Amino acid sequence: MSRFSKLQIHLHWLTLMLIAITYAAMELRGWFPKGGNAYLLMKETHYNAGVFVWFLMIVRLIIKHKYSDPAIIPPPPAWQLASAKLMHILLYVSFLALPLLGILTMAFGGKSWTFLGLNIPPFVDSNGEIKSVVKDIHETLANIGYFLIAAHAGAALFHHYIQRDNTLVRMMPESKHLK
Repeated sequence: MSRFSKLQIHLHWLTLMLIAITYAAMELRGWFPKGGNAYLLMKETHYNAGVFVWFLMIVRLIIKHKYSDPAIIPPPPAWQLASAKLMHILLYVSFLALPLLGILTMAFGGKSWTFLGLNIPPFVDSNGEIKSVVKDIHETLANIGYFLIAAHAGAALFHHYIQRDNTLVRMMPESKHLK
């Protein structure tokens, strides 16, 4: 096996797309007047895409245990394999934790939110101090997420163009041009 399964490849790129939407919605929110329709749409898009990221990360973890990773050819040094394993752990932990921290921020803030049009009421007592701490953790981890994504992509490009191994190709959709 020289590539990840088609399902793993599609879920990887769908997850990236939803993470990009999640980040973009939060960043673009500031371009609009607070409380306006576009502002609220960006917030709702951020919440919904974030929850979908969480769901996809759970599915990806389950599938990751079903399939073994294809070999990297030629094999990289042990330190690179260890670094890759750590990077994947950090990515999974981050993108599993971020949506939960976001939901907790809203809950401790006493705010309801909508998921696909369904109202989700707060499920804990409002607590401004806890909300502030959880929000700070959420925002810090989201900022770390930018670095993790960049490092992950950079490593894949390094492997493809400098080391000239199959690391990147293993996760790309099949194409005659990538061989």
